[in-house]
Amino acid sequence: MVLSAAECGKSLRLLNVNAGQGLQSRLAAMGLVPGVEFEVITNHSRGPLVLAVDESRIMLGRGMAEKVVVG
Repeated sequence: MVLSAAECGKSLRLLNVNAGQGLQSRLAAMGLVPGVEFEVITNHSRGPLVLAVDESRIMLGRGMAEKVVVG
């Protein structure tokens, strides 16, 4: 399942990023690497998603979230 389809309040694990090296590096700098667990705080039908990774809050655009595979 892609991240943009995840429900609010759900704990997930990042499995893969289906994107180029640029986006993979950008996500890794934010702590989103394969195997990391996080919680979806906000995911409305439009606009960015808010994730809780460790003690941080990360905002991802919907386009980025479409390329992140979670389980």
